[in-house]
Amino acid sequence: MFEKIYEAVKKIPKGRVATYGQIAAMIGSPRASRVVGYALHVNPEPGVIPCHRVINRFGELAPAFAFGGREVQRAMLESEGVEVSDSFTVDLGEFLWR
Repeated sequence: MFEKIYEAVKKIPKGRVATYGQIAAMIGSPRASRVVGYALHVNPEPGVIPCHRVINRFGELAPAFAFGGREVQRAMLESEGVEVSDSFTVDLGEFLWR
């Protein structure tokens, strides 16, 4: 299942985000959003699998982003053109990958 998750996350384009649930649905396991989160937490290829582009259903960044905290996740998203608010949220209406 992790390989399917990683392949789905690789499809998220720069400047867009997806939710854990969206990735779970893409791999045919719509109730597996927690598994998606765990798989991304143990991402074996951080520079290749863009796990920083996956956020929760409310548009919030991961409070314990595995690769340096939410400040690092924010910087990575902003470098790709995604606007992140002072409360570490992303406007899903504008930046959600569809």
